[in-house]
Amino acid sequence: MAFYEGVFIARQDASTAQVDGLQDMFAAVIQENGGSVTKREYWGLRNIAYRMKKNRKGHYVLFNIEAPSAAIDEFDRQLRLNEDVIRHLVVRVDALEEEPSVMMQKGREDRPRRQKKEEEA
Repeated sequence: MAFYEGVFIARQDASTAQVDGLQDMFAAVIQENGGSVTKREYWGLRNIAYRMKKNRKGHYVLFNIEAPSAAIDEFDRQLRLNEDVIRHLVVRVDALEEEPSVMMQKGREDRPRRQKKEEEA
């Protein structure tokens, strides 16, 4: 079976409970077609770079999936049909990451801090 990463954005006026229901529904679609969801991450209600279908924010969800292509086709079809989903993207990857995604990592110590302007002068 192949590995995939899928992200979808749900409408901003959907509650967290409704987004959890969407996650369960899409995970069930994958499992019914012979695949498995190895990791689910809810990234929260975040700003969108530009307005989509009159929404400025959206609930972001990441799936790590191990499934045959037929399961991914059905998953993609269900995402397109659902009115609560604004955008989605499913990408095939070589291997799935087990640690938290970059979006879930709180502090990034590897990035240098910017100095204040009065300290630079």
